[in-house]
Amino acid sequence: MPKLQFNSDYQKLAHPLILERIIQTQDEFYPGYGLDNLCDSARNKIRKACGCPQAEVEFLIGGTQTNATMLDTQLASYEGILCTDTAHIAIHEAGAVEGRGHKILTLPSHDGKLVAAEVDQYIHRFYANDSHYHMVPPGVVYITHPTELGTLYTLKELEDLHAICHKYDIPLYLDGARLGYGLAATHTDVTLKDVTRLCDVFYIGGTKVGAMIGEAVVAPKPILFKNSLTQIKNHGALLAKGWLLGLQFDALFTDNLYLKISRHAILMAEKLKAGLAAKGYDFLCDSPTNLQFIIVTPEEKNRIEQFADIMTDHELADGRFVLRLATAWYTQEEDIDQLLALL
Repeated sequence: MPKLQFNSDYQKLAHPLILERIIQTQDEFYPGYGLDNLCDSARNKIRKACGCPQAEVEFLIGGTQTNATMLDTQLASYEGILCTDTAHIAIHEAGAVEGRGHKILTLPSHDGKLVAAEVDQYIHRFYANDSHYHMVPPGVVYITHPTELGTLYTLKELEDLHAICHKYDIPLYLDGARLGYGLAATHTDVTLKDVTRLCDVFYIGGTKVGAMIGEAVVAPKPILFKNSLTQIKNHGALLAKGWLLGLQFDALFTDNLYLKISRHAILMAEKLKAGLAAKGYDFLCDSPTNLQFIIVTPEEKNRIEQFADIMTDHELADGRFVLRLATAWYTQEEDIDQLLALL
């Protein structure tokens, strides 16, 4: 029997409607680098969904390339990025951001989140130091939504971070690799229009939310993203067949597909979470999205790995392990039922 797949949310090629669109374009010809009508259509649909007709929208090939490109374009050569110590750019991007010369400045994670008061305190203390001219100033505040732990910022938390960034004239950048799953969560009070209003630059993740590849960067104030195509190409993130990215986002933002498939993943995660709780598993945190983290003994870990493909997140000090289970747009109820029956 093949293993049950809960390792990540990008283990299948793409949503069937996207594949259909790709097949339909087989005999068409398009100009390269995103200068085509498919990308233009996707941009307009994203602008409408964001409630921001003036926004610049560009398509990049992946999350790491997007973060490295967009953070670099917003920073002076001597500036750094303020984020949590669990942030993706600090742990899982192989130094891609720092490779461009920008130091990552970390604050403690609160279930994956930054706290506005701590950001305020950090920046205030930095400039209160008489030696700050010899130090790396924070030039961007970076957050993820959902976070690496599957948790979500509330609208109030985002508004507080926005206010602090505005106070110090520092851009707020949101990594939205799994943004669809955050927007579709059951009790969230954050909408795409809120994200657009409160963040200076963010991206809408496609790779992990139904697309074959690709992320859509949104800059509500285009001045923050000058010479966009040149910048993207300079960072190695510009796809020659740019229409392939535009086509996918055009499909995702037609008839609310992006949120519909994200909502399905949330419903599957809620079913999984309830089943795990009923079986007595302890959770690392209370995640309302498609990532669930359970704590298991080494023996349990070994047994689960016999029938399920699940990511080991980290080992605890007491020798137990944290396992991450991911649902996705393609997860089926029978997958959940089968996993719970085997646990």
